[in-house]
Amino acid sequence: MSKKVPTSYVIILGLMLFAMYFGAGNLIFPAIIGQQSGTNITSAMAGFFLTGVGLPLLSFLTLVATGKDNIQELASRVTPWFGVAFAVVLYLAIGPFFAIPRAGTVAFEIGIKPFSSNLGESTTLLIFSAIFFTIACLLAVFPAKVVDIVGKYLTPLKITLIGILIVVAVAFPMGKIYEPQDQFIDSAFVTGFKEGYLTLDAMASFAFGIIIIDAVRLKGATDKKHVMAACGKAIGIAAVLLVIMYSALSYMSATSVSKIGYQENGGEVLAKVSNYYFGIYGNILLGLMISVACMTTCIGLLSACAQYFSRLYPKVSYQYYVIGMAIFSFLVSNMGLTGLIKFSEPILNAIYPLAISMVFLLLSNKWFRGNRRVYQMVILFTFCISIFDGFDTAGINILNISSFLSKYLPLYEMGLGWIIPAIIGAVVGNIWAMMERKNSPEKVMEFE
Repeated sequence: MSKKVPTSYVIILGLMLFAMYFGAGNLIFPAIIGQQSGTNITSAMAGFFLTGVGLPLLSFLTLVATGKDNIQELASRVTPWFGVAFAVVLYLAIGPFFAIPRAGTVAFEIGIKPFSSNLGESTTLLIFSAIFFTIACLLAVFPAKVVDIVGKYLTPLKITLIGILIVVAVAFPMGKIYEPQDQFIDSAFVTGFKEGYLTLDAMASFAFGIIIIDAVRLKGATDKKHVMAACGKAIGIAAVLLVIMYSALSYMSATSVSKIGYQENGGEVLAKVSNYYFGIYGNILLGLMISVACMTTCIGLLSACAQYFSRLYPKVSYQYYVIGMAIFSFLVSNMGLTGLIKFSEPILNAIYPLAISMVFLLLSNKWFRGNRRVYQMVILFTFCISIFDGFDTAGINILNISSFLSKYLPLYEMGLGWIIPAIIGAVVGNIWAMMERKNSPEKVMEFE
C-alpha cells in the first residue's frame, strides 16, 4: 500500500535537490550578472530565473508527471535507438565527460589555486583532484546514503558558508549600484536568459529526478499521486532556495563595483568580495564554500549516472560504475578548466536544445495525442540547427552555413535559433500524423 512521505523527509529531499543544482557555476553566474547588469539587475535576473530556475525544475516536474524514472524510455518516443543514444550522450555529458570533472576543476580554480604557488599549479591540481574525487566516490558509492549525506549534512554546511558571506554583504553593502555594462544596457533580460540557459541544469534535471523519485519510493510512496506530491513539494523548496541565493548573490555583486571594480568572471567577483570583508579568512571561506558546492553536485551526478548505466548494462554493478566514473573524471579534470570547456562546450551546445525540446514535447503530449511523428520532426528540425551551434562553438564553419543561419534565422546569434525550426517541425509532424490517421490508422504510433 502506498504511503504519504513524511514532511521532514520531503524537506531533506528539497535541500538535497537544491544542493545538487547549486554547484560552483551557479555561484559564479549570478555574481557576474550582478556586476554587469547594474541598475538593470531586476530584468537581467528575471531572465536568469526563467532558464536557471524555471526550466530545470520544469524538466524535473515533467519527468515526475510522466510517471517514468527513465529518460531513455521517454526519448524512445522518437525512435528506440534515439532513446538509447540520447540518454547515453546526456549522461556522459553531465557526467564523466564534462560536468563531474568540471566540478572538481572549478573547486580547484577558485578555492585552491590561490594557495598553490609553492607546489605549482599542475601538481596541486593533481593532488587536489585525487582527494576530491576519492571523497566524492566514497560518499556516492552507497546510493541509499546519498540523500542523508547531501540533504542532512552537506547542504546545511553549504548554505551556512554561503549565508555568512551573503548576510554580511547585504547588511553592509560595499557601495551603490552602477549603470549597466555592454549587452546588459539594451538587452538585460535576454542576456540573463542566455546565462541561465547555459547552466545546463535542465539536462541535469533528468538525472537528478531519478535520485529523488527513487528516494520517495523507498519511503513507501508507490502510486503516482503520492510520488508527485512529495516531489512537487521538494521542487518548491529547491526553487525558493535557488531564487533567494541567486537574488542575494547578484545584489551583493551589483554593490561591489565601487570597491573592487569590474571583474572578468563571477569567480573573481566572489574572491575579491570575500577578501574585502574577511581578508585571508575570506579566501579560506570561499575555498570551503566552492569545494562543498562542487562536492554536492559531484556526488549527485556520480550517483545519477551510475544508476542509469547500471540499469542499461546491469552486468556491471552500481558501485563499479561510480568508481570508474570517478577515476575517469579525475583524469579529465587534469586537463584544466580551460581545456575541459574547450573540449566539451561544442557537444553541449549541440545536445542541450534537444533536451529542452523533449521537455516541451512531453508537456504538450496530450495536445498532439502523443504521436511519434511530432516527436520525430521536432527533434529532427531542432538538431539540424543545434548541430551548427556546436560547430560554431568549435570554430568550424561548414560551407558558410553558420554565417547564412546567423544572417537569416531569427535568434540564431543568441544560441536560440533552433526554436522556430522546432515549431515548424511540430506543424509538419502534426500534418504527417493526420495524414497517417486518415490513410493507415492501424499503423499510427501514439503515447499517453
